[in-house]
This record gives sequence, C-alpha cells and structure tokens, in this order.
Amino acid sequence: MLSEIFKAYDVRGIYGQNLTEEVAYKIGRAFVYFLRCKDVVVGTDMRISSPKLSRAFMKGVTEQGADAIFIGEVCTDAVYFASGFLGKPAVMFTASHNPKQYNGIKFCKNNAIPINEDTGLRKIRQIIEKDEYKKMNAKNVGKIVKKNVIHDYVRHVRKFVSVKKLRRLKIAVDAGNGMAGKIIPLVYKNLPVKIIPLYFKLDGNFPNHPADPSKFENLAELQKYVEEKNCDFGVAFDGDADRIFFVDEKGNTVNSSFISSLIIKGILTKNKNRKLKIIYNLVCSRIVPDTIKLYGGKAIIERVGHSFIKETMRKTKSLFACEHSAHYYYKDNYRADSGIITSLIVSEIVSKKNKSLSMLLNEFRKYHTIEEASVQVNDKISKLKGIETIYKRQNPKKISKLDGITVEFDDWWFNIRPSNTEPLLRLNLEANSQKLMIEKREELLNLITAPQ
Repeated sequence: MLSEIFKAYDVRGIYGQNLTEEVAYKIGRAFVYFLRCKDVVVGTDMRISSPKLSRAFMKGVTEQGADAIFIGEVCTDAVYFASGFLGKPAVMFTASHNPKQYNGIKFCKNNAIPINEDTGLRKIRQIIEKDEYKKMNAKNVGKIVKKNVIHDYVRHVRKFVSVKKLRRLKIAVDAGNGMAGKIIPLVYKNLPVKIIPLYFKLDGNFPNHPADPSKFENLAELQKYVEEKNCDFGVAFDGDADRIFFVDEKGNTVNSSFISSLIIKGILTKNKNRKLKIIYNLVCSRIVPDTIKLYGGKAIIERVGHSFIKETMRKTKSLFACEHSAHYYYKDNYRADSGIITSLIVSEIVSKKNKSLSMLLNEFRKYHTIEEASVQVNDKISKLKGIETIYKRQNPKKISKLDGITVEFDDWWFNIRPSNTEPLLRLNLEANSQKLMIEKREELLNLITAPQ
C-alpha cells in the first residue's frame, strides 16, 4: 500500500483507502526518526480528511518524542515560510488540485529544504515497512503546540512589493473553495486593490468546480467575471494556493511563460549589470530564456519538479525560478514557490506601468505553444527510444535527455517526458508559426499513439 502513495515529491492517495489515519500516524513517527528532530511544523488545507489525518500524524510525532507545532489551515507556501521563519522541518496536508477524495503530505527539512524520493521519502517509507522507528525509545512524549504564523506570513509576502506603488486595481480572484479564500483577504487587507471574490468559502467538497485551474474549463467563470466586472485582470488558485493562473482584462487565459517573462523583466531591469541567475524548466516557452538573456540575466535550465528547481536555486544562488505549470519560486521566500507573492508582484507591475496586462504581455507573444498533452502508453521507455531514433535522422540542432527527450530544430522544438506516477507520456511543443505548431503536434501525437 505504501508503494501506491509514496510519489516522487510527496505522499498522495485516496483517504480511507490507501491513505488512512494509521498510515499518517506511522509517517509521523518515521519522519521524526528519519530527521532526529525535536519539532515538526504541521499545516493543513481545507479538505474534509485533513483534520483526522493531521491529528494522526501529530500523534505519531509526539509519541516519537518530538513536539508538533500546529499552524492550522494555511496555504502551502505559508508552511514553507513557517519552516524557514522558525528554522524547523515541516509538513503540509494537501492534495493540491486533486479531487476531494484525495489527500497527501508535502515534506521539507529546516528552512523549507524539500524532501523528495531521493532525499528522504524512500527512506521514510523503508523505516515504516521495517518498523525501524521503534528502535528509538522516546524519553518523553512530545506535545502539540498551536502557533499562529499568519500575521508574520502576511508581513513577509508584502515585502516583495512596494505597497505604496499599488494603485486602485480591481482583481477577480477564484479561490476554488481552497486556501486562497482565507489568505487573499488577509494579504490584501487595507491595500488599494479591490478584490472581487469567487468561491472564497473553504469547502473540501469543491462544490463549484475542481480546484485545478490548469484545466481551462475551470477558468470559464473567472473569465466571464473579469469581463462583466471590468476587472484589470483575474487570477485563479489551486487548492493549496501554491500555483496561480492569470486571465487578462479581456478575459483571455494567459500562458504562464508570459507571466514568468513579465516578472523576470521586472527583476532584471531593477537590478541592471548584475548578471543575476534565473532558472526555468525545460518545457517553458523559449520566450523565458530569451527574456532572461535580453535583460542581462543568466539563464539556467532545469528538469521539471520543485525539488530539482529548489536545489539548483540553492546551489546557484538564483534569485527567481519558474515552471510551465505556474509555479513561481523566490530566493527570498526560502526558495519556495508562492502564488500569493506572484499575485502581488503582477499587481505592482500593472500599477507602475499603468498599462493593461494584455499590453504588457504583447512583448512576449513570439512563439506558438501547445497546451501540454498527456498520452497513455504501455511502454514509456521503448516509445521514447523509438521517437528519439526517428528525429535523430532529421539532423536536429540539439538533443537533450535532461528530462525525457528534448529535440530542437531551427523553427520548432518538442519535449516528451514520462510521468512519475502514471503510464503517461507528456508532450510539450513550440514553433515559430501556428501552422508549423499544429502540423508537428499531429505528427508527434500520431507517433506516440501508434501501436507498439
């Protein structure tokens, strides 16, 4: 059962089936045993199962001799903040954008250093399977301590902008009944920005639509709201509010690489002649490295996944990082991603430039990019090898195997990478023209779906 829920970056499963209170209890004990820590920060989202699972986890923590510092219902980046602010390891109970029956746990060491399969999750699983945590006899049972970090968190995220430069914007915010519904009103309180709320009531049943704004059908109501209310732009968050998606003032969805480029331009023009390092993942639009180079930064490519991004940020001392999946990472946020900080930064940029969001993004409309396509296959490895063989014969400019396979030509490129958790291959592709993009998308989808 543990093999079903221990993923590459976190624990994720269906409550009551493969993720139960008993499992959460054992994970709590194993986590303390693995880190030999004295305290663990614990936060939760608003899912129906989060209270029971977090209580079971904290029981395991305390019976292993450590204290559990419970910070209540928060967004995921508030847990990362608490880990850095307090200098303690932390966990967040959330299944992010997954349906209501799911839940999960995200883990980090002191100072929000992520724990993935290679840096601890595999070991924690083995500790549970072997009952290894029982070797450590706790001299004293720990206690559960409640702590409010929200006010400190709000002060922290506001430091990323000059509050005085914000003007009277009107922003529609779709919280999807997730944690943004609690956090956004606190962050924007007494600021000149007017928030038009959609689905701010915390509800783990997600009665209005799934908390997954990466699926554009879940943005339809936000798009309508932005137009009807004459908003400057709209934003939508996933369930734990670490990802953020934008809709411009015309109600059009915005590619996350455009938002990344806008933020990067702002960072680099503010810090001229410093050759700042900025990370992007290999499936971002090529407008991202183009923008980094144009404004004097140093572009660093990394594979998909928050733990890889954060580790490379730490090693290279990069100031900012971005992923195609609408994760935006900030060095001064303990290298953690934050949808809340990103909303503030874009609000400041729109305020200072006194232009519409769509006008500010026109600079970055250079390439034609497909929406990521996921295709089920029986043998991911052999399929990737076959596709690599085909395109090697076409004399590409470059082939990279950093994550799956990336093939670059003069006027188009594609990446195909295997899912970590499902029998899927994920296709990303970009071209210099709409016609070429459509042609190559069909070509590759036909190759991926061809019988093996």
